[in-house]
Amino acid sequence: MRVLIQRVSQASVTIDENIVGRIELGLLLLLGIEVEDNEEDVEWIIRKIIQMRIFSDHEGKMNLSLQDVNGSVLVVSQFTLHASTKKGNRPSYIKAARPEIAIPLYECFIETIKEATIPVESGEFGADMKVGLINDGPVTIWLDSKNRE
Repeated sequence: MRVLIQRVSQASVTIDENIVGRIELGLLLLLGIEVEDNEEDVEWIIRKIIQMRIFSDHEGKMNLSLQDVNGSVLVVSQFTLHASTKKGNRPSYIKAARPEIAIPLYECFIETIKEATIPVESGEFGADMKVGLINDGPVTIWLDSKNRE
């Protein structure tokens, strides 16, 4: 499971010119699910995200977590995070999970964040979405549950 985390002052996702999710201060999470992912990957990544101290304190140091700042989350599915570009010029998405695997994990991801009492908005799995954001900082962080650095 891969997540590209972007600290935002605001973010939204639009489908067919309708805003389906919008947050103010918080995190935009671009979520890629691969074939081998499971609920353990969901739990590890969410624990990291919730506890990660990437919001500024009163001294301007990144010392506060999402919960500390009462932030929200916008989750957007993005299978292209599993693109392989080793061969040729056309990316391969062979590692990205098919919908029958990815959708339940995507839904589990959203529900698990909600259980941590974090306000959550989301896009729609598999839809053609337009994502807008104001990256705060900018702060952008990459997490991969198969490469737990």
